[in-house]
Amino acid sequence: MSEKKYYVVWKGRNTGVFENWKDCFEQVGGFEGALYRSFSDKEDALKALDSSPWKYIGKANQKAGKTRDKKKACGNPVIPSISVDAACSGNPGTMEYRGVDTASGTVLFHAGPFPNSTVNIGEFLAIVHGLGYLHKQGSTIPLYSDSTTALTWVKNKKVKTTLQPGKGNEKSFELLERALIWLQNHSYPNPLFKWETEAWGEIPADFGRK
Repeated sequence: MSEKKYYVVWKGRNTGVFENWKDCFEQVGGFEGALYRSFSDKEDALKALDSSPWKYIGKANQKAGKTRDKKKACGNPVIPSISVDAACSGNPGTMEYRGVDTASGTVLFHAGPFPNSTVNIGEFLAIVHGLGYLHKQGSTIPLYSDSTTALTWVKNKKVKTTLQPGKGNEKSFELLERALIWLQNHSYPNPLFKWETEAWGEIPADFGRK
């Protein structure tokens, strides 16, 4: 479900707070010098309406400028490549992970759900699963993850989780052990890259549950 938006129009055919884009556009579309911005909270929108628009539009433009600078610095993701991600309902909670083709979003593998686990464990398992998948394919293409923690665990071949083995998470810890053994016994030519969310948006493997 998409997030509810409230649209403040400071300058347009009519001013005020509008609760959908259609009503907002009727005020600003084709109106020279229109001033407007969306908010996710109605109370914030009402406060903004009574303030100078430049307090808010300036910030939005500044953020957009930073994003453009970040994109310029990062360039574009390497294609072909695969991207991996994990989702966890609660932390600890029910975890799952998957890997996709970065360019098309086609799901290449998916595992879970695993109860009483964590998102960091899922991100780590996703990377190692991805490396194993590429190894079987004889592929040297890069792998992207948006988790600095999981990338560090893979690099160091060591997992630093505070989660304790217990009822329900036996499978997660079994997979952790297998993943660590795989890393100890395999080398891989695939570059591991951090997905730059600020520049590129959500990683293609994202489950879309934020």
